[in-house]
Amino acid sequence: MTTFAPVNEQMDVIRQGALEIIPEEDLARKLERSGRERKPLIIKQGFDPTRPDLHIGHAVSMRKLHEFQQLGHQVVFVVGDYTARIGDPSGRSETRPHLSPAEIEANAATYRDQVGRLLDIEHVRVEPNSAWLAPLDLAKLLELTATYTVARMLERDDFARRHAENRPISIVEFMYPLMQAYDSVALSADVELGGTDQKFNLLVGRTVQERYGQEPQVCLIMPLLRGTDGQLKMSKSYDNYIGITEAPHEQFGKTMSIPDELLEEWSRLAVPTRAEDLETSLRLAATDPYTAKRELARRIVTLFHGAVNAAGAEAHFDRLFREHALPDAIPEIVVALDDPAIRWETGTGAWLPGLLTRVGLSASNSEAIRLIDQGAITVDGEKIRDRNARIGLGDGHSPVLRRGKRQFCRVIGH
Repeated sequence: MTTFAPVNEQMDVIRQGALEIIPEEDLARKLERSGRERKPLIIKQGFDPTRPDLHIGHAVSMRKLHEFQQLGHQVVFVVGDYTARIGDPSGRSETRPHLSPAEIEANAATYRDQVGRLLDIEHVRVEPNSAWLAPLDLAKLLELTATYTVARMLERDDFARRHAENRPISIVEFMYPLMQAYDSVALSADVELGGTDQKFNLLVGRTVQERYGQEPQVCLIMPLLRGTDGQLKMSKSYDNYIGITEAPHEQFGKTMSIPDELLEEWSRLAVPTRAEDLETSLRLAATDPYTAKRELARRIVTLFHGAVNAAGAEAHFDRLFREHALPDAIPEIVVALDDPAIRWETGTGAWLPGLLTRVGLSASNSEAIRLIDQGAITVDGEKIRDRNARIGLGDGHSPVLRRGKRQFCRVIGH
């Protein structure tokens, strides 16, 4: 039998760092009953595998999940392999592109290991929502759609804005909040966590649970962490994130790139911090942002990779940006000179855009051209501005290509 701390002590822990608990009195009542019956609450949060990475923005609420674990409750980590086929439209101004089942499966395969970096994985239920959504037949789907109205759905900010601007909203996008709500029905969730952008969806869950004869879940709203661009929420879709399994030097370098105005927010949210240490960090951020950023970068890397790797990442950063040196280990990529993508010619070399694409420093030739135009590409330390530049390759010449500040490779032609 599980023994739980007094309700007031649990509430103090749960309130810490949360923006809203809707409704708080329901949570207190659920906790009281949980203690009386010695039965853990079901605490749920879902993550769609639209990319293979969970990021440090996700970690904000996942640390709260860990606190629920420590209080003795059952955490269910929902892998939205089925809802990812729609894509959460929250905050979007247009219909999201769909992922293929193979892409979703490949992304989801990485999640269990990543969850284990933040939660006690032996006591987490990791559940794919395809387990209960895929079997729904048409009759059951119609029953689900009958639990909510179009008028209520259009109260959501992003849907209301798109409707007012005469932008298309597909019916399938209306299904997303209902499917997320059905996750709560399938799990009989007592509490669901989400960021401020998920508030509407979590509240839909309360309504739908009632329609299915269940006690409504409590919605626990957590703050969102803005991404490395300093503008938008950290998101895989916006590519402004730091993955929790990214290499130490990438985590360190990306943290050093954030705008100074993010320092307070990141000091509060990106890593767990004691109150007295937070005060020190905030004072340093106000007086010496560069030093504060280095300290924050060390703490982020230490959290996910340990102190030794954090020290190595810091040394790597200094070699690149203080000493303007090349990193110790540069990946080497062999390229065939007769590869038509690089358009190699004797005496003039390889076409740079094609070469960048072939070695993986750009996703396409058009992206490579944009990077060159933006001054983001150097060859052997020299910035290249000519989008039709040709690079010597072969005959013992193995140029070092660099994209931005942290991506390198040495190209070997044969």
